[in-house]
Amino acid sequence: MNSETILLRQVNPAWIQQKVITSQVFKPTPKDDKQLSVYDGDMISAEESWNHFTSEQGLSSSGVMGVSVTEVETLELTAKSDPQPYREHAVIDFDGLNESQITKKAKLLKAYAIQRDWLYRAEVS
Repeated sequence: MNSETILLRQVNPAWIQQKVITSQVFKPTPKDDKQLSVYDGDMISAEESWNHFTSEQGLSSSGVMGVSVTEVETLELTAKSDPQPYREHAVIDFDGLNESQITKKAKLLKAYAIQRDWLYRAEVS
């Protein structure tokens, strides 16, 4: 992982309103313990990450959005490899931030991702 690495984030269908992602995509939930799960884009493609997430893990995703390590670091967050669940797993670390700070940074990450657009979009049937 380097500064140009794109961190791939799965988009839960509930996190889309009026065809636009919400900042919840980049906001860790309480179970995440302030560690937002992403895929290391140097190790897996957006489509492959979606297939892994939906087929192998059995979870729902409308597609994949991404932010770069540089964008994460610009917000004074840390991106790091976390290969325990699977080798391509990484996290964006929000540790030490309060809820208001997390929400603000999630909105900024969302803006970066929207500029980049969908990296992979699931077929809608």
